Amino acid sequence: MATGNISDTAEFLLLGLSQDPELQPLLFGIFLTIYLITAAGNLLIILAIIFDSHLHTPMYFFLSNLSFTDFCFSTTTVPKMLMNIQTQNKSISYTGCLTQLCFVLAFAGLENEILVMMAFDRFVAICYPLRYATIMNTRVCGLLVLLSFLISFLDAILHTLMTLRLSFCTNIQIPHYFCELAHVLKLACSDNLINNILIYVVTSIFGVIPLCGIIYSYTQIVSSVLKIPSTSGKYKAFSISGSHLIVVCLFYGTGFGVYFSSSGSHSSPKSAIASVMYTVVTPMMNPFIYSLRNKDMMEALRKLLSRTLSFH
Repeated sequence: MATGNISDTAEFLLLGLSQDPELQPLLFGIFLTIYLITAAGNLLIILAIIFDSHLHTPMYFFLSNLSFTDFCFSTTTVPKMLMNIQTQNKSISYTGCLTQLCFVLAFAGLENEILVMMAFDRFVAICYPLRYATIMNTRVCGLLVLLSFLISFLDAILHTLMTLRLSFCTNIQIPHYFCELAHVLKLACSDNLINNILIYVVTSIFGVIPLCGIIYSYTQIVSSVLKIPSTSGKYKAFSISGSHLIVVCLFYGTGFGVYFSSSGSHSSPKSAIASVMYTVVTPMMNPFIYSLRNKDMMEALRKLLSRTLSFH
C-alpha cells in the first residue's frame, strides 16, 4: 500500500459491527431506538432538574451535567453510524474521523471526572454532613465542573494533535463503528510509540487514580453508613449511593474491558461490540438508574410531564 500523510480529502472506512447486509436493517432499528431513548431520557433528567427547585442541590447539579455528557457522548458516535447504515456508505473523512475521535475522548473523560465528583459529593454528604453546605457550595461545584470540561477537552485535543503528526496508509479500514483512538493508531504507517505512551500515561492519571478515589470514597461511605443507628437511615444512604455505584461499575467495567482488549488484539470485532456498552448502552441506562431508584427524581419527572401535557 502507498503511504503518506493523508489530507482531509482522504477517507477512512468504518466497518461497523457487522458487514452482513441482512443485519444492517436490524442494527439500524436497534441503534435508532437506543439513541432516541438515550436522548429523551437524558434531556428529561436535565429539564426536570432545571424546573424543580427542590433539585437545585450539588448532587442533582452533577447529575444534570452527567446527563448532558451522556447525551453528547452518544450523539458523537451513533448518528454517524446510523447515517452510514442508511446510505450504505462506510466512509468518513480524515477530518471527520479526527473530529469524532476528539469529541469521543473529551466526553469519555468528562464522564469519568463527573463520576468522581459525584462520589466526592456523596462522601462529603454522608461522612461530613454538618460541613456539607460549606464544602459543596455553588461556587465550588461550578468550578469543579468547569475544570473538568477544560481538562477533558485539553486532553482530547492533545491526543488529536499527536495523531495529526502520523502518516497513514491509503484505503484504511477501521474495524469499528466510530473512530476510536487505539484502532486509528494501529493503522498508522509511521512510528506511534509516543502516542501509545501518552495513552498509558493519561489512562493511569485520569483513569486509575480517579477510580482509586471513588473506591476510597465508598469505603468511607460504607463505614459511615454502618454507624447510622436507624435502619431507614442506612437504607436511604445506601439507596442514593447505590445508583451512582451501579453507573460507576457500568462505565469503568466496560471502559477498562475495551481498553485492555484493544491493546491486546489488532482488530478484534469483539472490541467494537464491547465498546457499545460504554458509548451507547451506559448513556441510555443512566437516566433509568437514577430516576427509578430516586423518589425525588420520579416526582420531578412526573411534574415536568404533567406541565408539558397541560400545554397541549
